[in-house]
Amino acid sequence: MSALTTEIFENAASSPKGLNVGTVASPVRLSWHAVHEGARQMAGALAAHGIGPGTSVAVLAADPANVAPMTQALWMRRAALTMLQQPTPRMDLEVWLHDTIRAIRMLKADLVVVDEPFLTVRKHLEQQGITSCTMASTRMNKPIEPLEAAEDDVALRQLTSGSTGTPKAVEITHANFAAGGAAMRDAVAFDVERDVTLSWLPLSHDMGMVGGLCLPMQVGCEAVAATPDQFLRRPLMWAELISRHDVTLTYGPNFAYMILARVLERTEPDILDLSSLRLAINGGEPIDPRDLDRFAAAGARHGLQESAQTPCYGLAEVVMGATFGGTHAPIVDIVSREAITCRNRASAANDEESQSAATQHIVCVGLPLKGMDVRITRNGIPQLSREIGSIEVRGPAVASRYLTDEGFVSLANAAGWFDTGDLGYLDEAGRMFICGRAKDLIVLAGKNVYPDDIERAAATVNGVRKGCVIAVRVGGGDEREGFAVLAEAHGVDDPDVRSRLVQQITTQVNRHVGYAPRDVLILPANAVPKTASGKLCRSSAITLLKTKATNA
Repeated sequence: MSALTTEIFENAASSPKGLNVGTVASPVRLSWHAVHEGARQMAGALAAHGIGPGTSVAVLAADPANVAPMTQALWMRRAALTMLQQPTPRMDLEVWLHDTIRAIRMLKADLVVVDEPFLTVRKHLEQQGITSCTMASTRMNKPIEPLEAAEDDVALRQLTSGSTGTPKAVEITHANFAAGGAAMRDAVAFDVERDVTLSWLPLSHDMGMVGGLCLPMQVGCEAVAATPDQFLRRPLMWAELISRHDVTLTYGPNFAYMILARVLERTEPDILDLSSLRLAINGGEPIDPRDLDRFAAAGARHGLQESAQTPCYGLAEVVMGATFGGTHAPIVDIVSREAITCRNRASAANDEESQSAATQHIVCVGLPLKGMDVRITRNGIPQLSREIGSIEVRGPAVASRYLTDEGFVSLANAAGWFDTGDLGYLDEAGRMFICGRAKDLIVLAGKNVYPDDIERAAATVNGVRKGCVIAVRVGGGDEREGFAVLAEAHGVDDPDVRSRLVQQITTQVNRHVGYAPRDVLILPANAVPKTASGKLCRSSAITLLKTKATNA
């Protein structure tokens, strides 16, 4: 039996803890023992469908109460699980269905398990010759005993956020899970008797699936699980669940904490109690220091500890994350903008720079987790502290390969280092700071400009919707390189409002980064392209920009 399944099955046998689902008004609790017994029934159904060692199963479901036992059931059968991305309000359903079928074929899925509210998809799968069954049907079988899983069995094939249109899945083994879980347990100083986790993140995303659902099963702690739809319909639900269940650890991307901050600012202080929360883990996208300040102030009205906010650095290829912020107030590095843009170095700002706009504030995402090696390189050459370069990671929690349309692709080089595609630096204490994605870097007159900085500047303009600004590189080749800004805003039907926003965004960005955008496109709500997990999608933004230009 693998270390991962041994931990999960032992917790099911001995732990009184469990999984809390449902709503704030109508909670439902399942003990880990009940989840396990449900999994044994599902394993019987999977066996009847021919699912066994080395097979691949895709799951289209949102309810954690069903996904938790299905996950265990697949691991009982030594099969690999893939959580399919669910459609969002921003998606074209025909495009989503096409991309989903393409991903299923890339995975060579032997079975697709479909749950409410996606059952109508089954007829489309049948038309494509894809075998499927309902989640409900898997509960109607005699329970069976688990097979002996091996450490090198593939536990999860995690579709990456860039999978839309060009599917790619990270292969995560049982050994990767065991290593990542042990590292996270050490980093957060897990107290199984006291700690309660909470996640509403999509189970098709690594933070939601791995951190929000699999980790609690692995360590055997109490867990609360909601759905993205519940959060989007009523963001206060997040805080209400923290207060009701005395949650100690929760997860989310930066934009979600900003949504919650706005809600908390309008909520009377005596309604909620957030004092139990010791870790509000923030990762998955760039973090603006001003957002940390705003959430801290909004949360403090409801008892949130200053040290609770915990920036971290994680990615689908590294189980549970690469670096972790620790149990202290967030650290912000104030560096010279000139040094970053011209010399690729994060030099501490001097007194004169600190009093001007010539600085950049970068949030620390913590120290490497136990067993994780992190280094900064340029052209494969390791760099000293504060030198900006490619972030590379190595360790037992790092996956070894991708599955693509063309077959398997190795993640790491011969020495085991995986280039994350991100740019950043380590300070003198070995703490990590992220600057941006290498592929998104904009070079103007030999100077580096990061899209995140442009987006933060544009977002300060009154009327621009927070978290809905995207900067993209334009030009290149024979044309001088520049950048464009796409921003969602209120009142975009008024030409005067659009004109004012274009002018103010141009001025603010120029003041902040030293360059003006070549184009500013003002869009209505829900028009800026995002991935299924809520991340800005730059490739789709470039397509949108070109379409608008063609139709102008």
